[in-house]
Amino acid sequence: MIHYSCDMCGKGLLVDEEVRYIVKIEVYAAYDPMELTEEDLEEDHLNDIEKIYQQTENMSEEELQDDVYKCFRFDLCMTCQKQYLHDPLFRNVFRRSPNISPN
Repeated sequence: MIHYSCDMCGKGLLVDEEVRYIVKIEVYAAYDPMELTEEDLEEDHLNDIEKIYQQTENMSEEELQDDVYKCFRFDLCMTCQKQYLHDPLFRNVFRRSPNISPN
């Protein structure tokens, strides 16, 4: 039997609660369309490619992927679902706690 618990408060779901909620979050790099000019097409980008290679050379596959796309899935009870919907980015938590920063 599969056991679910709330990822925020730990309460057992479908045992202590009649309903559970699923939150899915996708974080991915937004690439806006670039405007290419003739100069861009004529420019030699070999140095730029070398810089990117050096920056990523010691990174794992997971680290590289996380820079582009990451998906999260959480189970919530009704109480935590309401709290999450009220403040999905936890802005109020950051405002109340001077020791916690979103960065």
